[in-house]
Amino acid sequence: MRVKDKVAVVTGAGSGMGLAIARLLVEQGAKVLAADWHGEAVATAAAAIGGSIVPMTVDVSDEAQCSGMIDRAIAEFGRLDILVNNAGVMDLFASVADVDNQTWRRVLAVNLDGPMFAMRRAVPLMLGQGGGAIVNIASVAGLGGGSAGAAYTASKHGLIGLTRSTAFQYAKSGLRCNVVASGGVSTNIMQSVDQARLDQAALARLGAYHAVNPGMLEPIDIANVVLFLASDEARHINGAVLPADMGWTSA
Repeated sequence: MRVKDKVAVVTGAGSGMGLAIARLLVEQGAKVLAADWHGEAVATAAAAIGGSIVPMTVDVSDEAQCSGMIDRAIAEFGRLDILVNNAGVMDLFASVADVDNQTWRRVLAVNLDGPMFAMRRAVPLMLGQGGGAIVNIASVAGLGGGSAGAAYTASKHGLIGLTRSTAFQYAKSGLRCNVVASGGVSTNIMQSVDQARLDQAALARLGAYHAVNPGMLEPIDIANVVLFLASDEARHINGAVLPADMGWTSA
């Protein structure tokens, strides 16, 4: 087992990539606190996975709830070895001239503030126990400008920057921080927005980039990458931005 007896927190664990990540970590020996703002979904997921997994309803855009999530993991399992910041929401694909304040604030709050809040609470605890592994889930939208709207793109660029800063600052302290730039993945993220409000003109402009996407991945494909980065096999990998996109960003 590749993460035997490790303790992990996974956000957005009620469905999609987060669910696949939580399941795989448990299968590989970890004890997992599975967090999601859909409490019923994450409770159902945890029951289906079984083993050492604790579900928790958490809105990662709320600092107090993020801190409570990390504290709950410590209370349940005694330590924290792995933090996977996976929770995220999509924007309406609007460009900067058209993005509304509500969408901008919501997307940045979930996609960037949430990981920062969780990391800010987790990092001192990890340092106190000799280190740990943080894996952030970004997107090809964090590497270019053609896959999403201004809000989502900015949030994922910011998450990559936060990852690199953290990796450098604590590189000599036993703490590693890496980020996965996922491509198209079969998840329900579009349920996080009112699709009737999607910016159709912006979507048409972005179509040129989406047309060169080689194909869709499944949640387990991202989970396998996360497992590697969280495990001791990746002990010398720090600050990496790992595309898992079937070569989309090579176009």
